[in-house]
Amino acid sequence: MKDEMKSHQKNNTWDLVTQPQGRKIVTWKWIFKKKKGISMAEGVKYKARVVARGFSQRERVDYNEIFSPVVRHTSIRALLAIVAHQDLELEHLDVKTAYLHDELEEEIYMTQPDGFQFPGKENHVCRLNKSLYGLKQSPRQWYKRFDSYMMKLGYIRCLYDYCVYYNKLKDESYIYLVLYMDYMLIAAKQMCDAQRLKDLLSDEFKMKDLGA
Repeated sequence: MKDEMKSHQKNNTWDLVTQPQGRKIVTWKWIFKKKKGISMAEGVKYKARVVARGFSQRERVDYNEIFSPVVRHTSIRALLAIVAHQDLELEHLDVKTAYLHDELEEEIYMTQPDGFQFPGKENHVCRLNKSLYGLKQSPRQWYKRFDSYMMKLGYIRCLYDYCVYYNKLKDESYIYLVLYMDYMLIAAKQMCDAQRLKDLLSDEFKMKDLGA
């Protein structure tokens, strides 16, 4: 729980302000997760996460647009078929705290997490600067930021599936990326090309390499 709060402080997720009159305050809850390591050496990890209660948000007040595309299962199967047919390298990545880095477009206030009220400001509320897990608009804000970055890198968004990106390389081969929430699959003929994209993504987002 302390690590979670430190990450929010480092990320500048919110500022403490006096509660504005007439504004609904979004509530929150702790979510606890037990996660097995990728290898036996990593062991079991326990994680606590502050999650906003999105059901307490009001439409056109706390959020406007919430739609975010989700990859089609047929797209994943198609990519795996291409990987098998063309003998491509396949890499799997996880974006750490993907939803916590995106700027909010709306003004949202949330109660302070219990047990972590700031001394002397116990009656203040959190004015959110960044998206938070549980907010209705968080998936959309994350997708918009990721899509913008892929466009900046020169990748093409698939017209059939907006969670699939590809680019033609100098050797005439293609590199592919499939986004599923905060997970990614990267496929390329050469490992060096896949690694180059992984490095670029790691420069922009906090990533965890899940291997092949």
